Amino acid sequence: MSEFLQKSIVISGKKVHGRLFLAPMAGLGHIALREMISEYGGFGLLFSGMCSAKTIVHENRFKSSVFSWRDQELSSLVCQLFGNSPEIMAEAAKRIENEGFFGIDLNFGCSVMPICKQNCGAALLKDLSLCRKIVTSVRKAVSVPIFIKFRTGWEDNPHMAVKAAKIFENAGADALVFHPRVAPDRRTRPPKWEYIKMVKDAVLIPVFGNGNVMDKKDCKKMINTTGCDGVSLGRIAVVKPWIFASLTNNFVPDTGTYLNCFINMANLFEKHFESVICVKLFKKFARYFAANFCFGHSLYTGITRADNIADIKNNISNHLVPLPEIALTPNMNMLM
Repeated sequence: MSEFLQKSIVISGKKVHGRLFLAPMAGLGHIALREMISEYGGFGLLFSGMCSAKTIVHENRFKSSVFSWRDQELSSLVCQLFGNSPEIMAEAAKRIENEGFFGIDLNFGCSVMPICKQNCGAALLKDLSLCRKIVTSVRKAVSVPIFIKFRTGWEDNPHMAVKAAKIFENAGADALVFHPRVAPDRRTRPPKWEYIKMVKDAVLIPVFGNGNVMDKKDCKKMINTTGCDGVSLGRIAVVKPWIFASLTNNFVPDTGTYLNCFINMANLFEKHFESVICVKLFKKFARYFAANFCFGHSLYTGITRADNIADIKNNISNHLVPLPEIALTPNMNMLM
C-alpha cells in the first residue's frame, strides 16, 4: 500500500508525487494545518479551505483567513472554490491560475445548510445541467487541472453519482474526489465505498476515494475494494497531521509528538491569523486533536478555557505533561 501511495500520477499533464491527498474541507484546510502537515510530509496534494468565487477576484491573500497560502506550497496546492455562477466561477478560476496554484477544486459536495441555501456545494447536484455549465465555463477559462469534489447526491442512488461523474468528465474535469454519502446524511451514516468503484469504472479520469479512512487498514481496504487512483483524507488529517507520513513512510508518533504538534499548531495559528480568528480556529482544531485521547472532551474543555493564544499554550503544557492516555482509535463523537 505504501508503495502505491508514493507512486506518482499524472493529472492533466502535471505530475503529482503521491496519491494521498488532503481532502477539501471548509474551516479546517487552512494555511496553518497545511503547514503542519507539510512538516511531516507524505502527501501528494493539499487542498485549501473553501473559498467563495464571489470574493476571490479581489481577495487580499495577506488578510484573508481562507484564500491564503505559503509560496512554497503552491506547486502542490489546489484551491477549493464554491459558487453557482458559471461566469463568476470562471473569473475566480483565472485568479487562482494566475497565482500559481497546482489546480482548482470545484465544490459540489459541501452539505452544510448555509452553503446549500445559496444553491452552492452539494445543492448543485440537484441541477446537473448547471454543474455542466460551471465545469465547462471554468475549463474554457483555465489550463490548470480541475478537480471536482462531490457526494452521491440527495438520494441514495449510485447511478446518479455515476451520471454526474460522466457529466463532469465530459465537461472537462481532470480528476474526481468522490465522497459516497448522500448530502442530507452529512456524516450520520457510513459511506458506501462500493459506490466509489462504480464511479471509477464509469470514467477514464482519476478518481480519489474519500470518506471514513482513519488508518492503514481502512486505506488499504478502500484501495483494494474500489480500484480508486488514490485516497483523499479529511477529518483524520486534522486529528493526526502526521497521518500522511504514517501511511506512506511508516512514521510512528512517540509521546513527544502529541505535545509538540499541539504547541506547534498554536504557534502556526498565531503566525497566520489575527488574534480573534486565531483563537476561534484553534479551538475548532483542538476539538479534533483532543479526539486522540481517552478523555478528550475534558481535555478539550481544559485547554480551550481561555480567550487568547498565550493562555491556550499554557493550558496545553499543563494538560499534556504528563501525556494523557491515548485512545486506540479517535473518538468519532468529537469529529461530527
